[in-house]
Amino acid sequence: MVKKQTIWLLTMLSLVVVLSVYYVTTPDGPKSDMVSKSVEQLRTDSKKAGEIAVKTSGDEQFAQLRLEMEDKRSEAKEKLQEVITSVGTSAEEKSKAKDQLEAIEKVSAKEAVLETLIKSQGYKDALVRADGTDVQITVKADKYSSKEANNIIQLVTKEIGAQKVAVRFDPAK
Repeated sequence: MVKKQTIWLLTMLSLVVVLSVYYVTTPDGPKSDMVSKSVEQLRTDSKKAGEIAVKTSGDEQFAQLRLEMEDKRSEAKEKLQEVITSVGTSAEEKSKAKDQLEAIEKVSAKEAVLETLIKSQGYKDALVRADGTDVQITVKADKYSSKEANNIIQLVTKEIGAQKVAVRFDPAK
């Protein structure tokens, strides 16, 4: 199974190649000041561009949060897989690691289901972060009220039986 980080990296690399070809083949050619920039300056410029992207709200922010969550979970899964496949690990440790791996998968699946259910209620986007019995939900919506937040809380409680549910609305743009 190809990891999502690998797919993301390959996508970004292919995007860089396509953009490079585009700039080289444009009639004006690349700008002379761009050609003279050092690699260090280009890295600095890309960091600044990344900082700007982080500050923007909306879809990018949701996507970034999802990516961060997925990265953390991927790292945890890798460590657990190493424990499971390790020769020097006891059967009890392997069993615990397998249980933890299954728990991570189960939480990811529940979050995806909840996001889909919330979006089906007419909201533009939803980000669900479950941690044990606590669930934090950020919903992108044009209009929102405490009644709508209560409906989302009831939906989540009914679906997964969470004890503590926090709903936050993010104005849709």
